[in-house]
Amino acid sequence: MAAQDESEGVVMEAEVSLKDPDICCQDDGKGDEAGTEQASQTDGDNSSAQVPDVSNGDDSDEGKEMVELKIIWNKNKYDLKIPLDGTGAKLKEKIHTLTGLPPAMQKVMYKGLLPEDKTLREIKVTNGAKIMVVGSTINDVLAVNTPKEVIQQEVKAEENKKEPLCRQKQHRKVLDKGKPDDIMPSVKGVKERLPTVPLSGMYNKSGGKVRLTFKLEQDQLWIGTKERTEKVPMGSIKNVVTEQIEGHDDYHMMAFQLGPTEASQYWVYWVPAQFVDAIKDTVLGKWQYF
Repeated sequence: MAAQDESEGVVMEAEVSLKDPDICCQDDGKGDEAGTEQASQTDGDNSSAQVPDVSNGDDSDEGKEMVELKIIWNKNKYDLKIPLDGTGAKLKEKIHTLTGLPPAMQKVMYKGLLPEDKTLREIKVTNGAKIMVVGSTINDVLAVNTPKEVIQQEVKAEENKKEPLCRQKQHRKVLDKGKPDDIMPSVKGVKERLPTVPLSGMYNKSGGKVRLTFKLEQDQLWIGTKERTEKVPMGSIKNVVTEQIEGHDDYHMMAFQLGPTEASQYWVYWVPAQFVDAIKDTVLGKWQYF
């Protein structure tokens, strides 16, 4: 009997020993914490190699307030969804992905030129807003600018062989009417940006009143008369010819070449001198927003 009791005691002791680790682990979680701490200390320098890469969330739009936009470029429309707290620079990157138009060659318009350093929320972009994009790809620039430069050189060389434009009969019949009463004031020797209002009070070749409106966000020049308004894409204008009007150096006569030859020139007379350079740069694709 004694041997049997002793044997049972050993068995009971063994059972308790096997259960002890579970009992310890249930003690307010201290066993788990201790085990975790010990494992952390054991890993040492190797722990960094075992931690997977974790995104900081910058590349993910999940959980961000989004805004849906309509991107309009080169007569094409694109739907774009972008975080409302994204900057104008980020929007340009998205437009580049959609259109292939490099950010540096984009002019993005929303109630004026869209600033790159402000968020869409700050400039109050609303859901469904239309974003106008003006600009050409590098290939388009190479394809368009080179012919324009060649044509411009040829036209200039041809002009040098002729008498001054303002003395030619076709122009004298308009210039002899004199300066229009409602012409815009001119400033000689000064270069100014394009005004925010149309240039008005000028004559066209038939002696009728004409106004010029520069729609930069649409890349168009609007030539308006009493009868109608022609909306001319700036990219279709091959050249711009200007000359001071004799006796009125503060005003110019100007022609927009709308086709491949001089026969397509649209003449405008009494253009204020301070706007001449800005008009040429804008129409020939060298303009910049201010």
